Amino acid sequence: MEIRFAREEDSSQLLDIYGQYIETTVTFEYELPTAEEFAGRIRDISREYPYLVCEEGNQAVGYAYAHKPFERAAYQWDAELSIYLDRDHRSSGLGSRLYGILMEILKLQGVRTVYGCVTIPNPGSERLHERMGFERIGAFHNTGYKNGKWLDVVWYEKQIAPYDVEPKPVIPVGEIGEDRLEEIIRAGR
Repeated sequence: MEIRFAREEDSSQLLDIYGQYIETTVTFEYELPTAEEFAGRIRDISREYPYLVCEEGNQAVGYAYAHKPFERAAYQWDAELSIYLDRDHRSSGLGSRLYGILMEILKLQGVRTVYGCVTIPNPGSERLHERMGFERIGAFHNTGYKNGKWLDVVWYEKQIAPYDVEPKPVIPVGEIGEDRLEEIIRAGR
């Protein structure tokens, strides 16, 4: 398997994976985005945060990315993680590898805290977060409506770097040296 940074031209393959979740409560989207819209999401997120894809034989089998969880400047040291795996690659350890790589890159960027937002029940995602050392910090009850029912969302949190005084601003992922990023990806494979 190869793990690398996602490109806009990956959008169709990533949509094939995301499409496996659109009828479920894992995502709160009701309709599958177009390939163009999804490519725009990859482009926009990749300006600031890591967006990874895992391939097996030139076919995407999973992807994970970090994104801004909150809008105000004081939240810049936080990131929310999202992950989607092909149904045949769930419970294979791939989720842990992708999350581990994301968190190592985010540390270099200056992120201090990462979050996971999980619609419950979702035993696989709940286990992933717990296995990766996330702490369940709260729930939003009946916060989303999909598939004929009101759904709860649980938030997970993990500190990945010290909370120092006068932190430097978080730097975009593109400003980290390619060699260092490739080293992290290789170590996480």
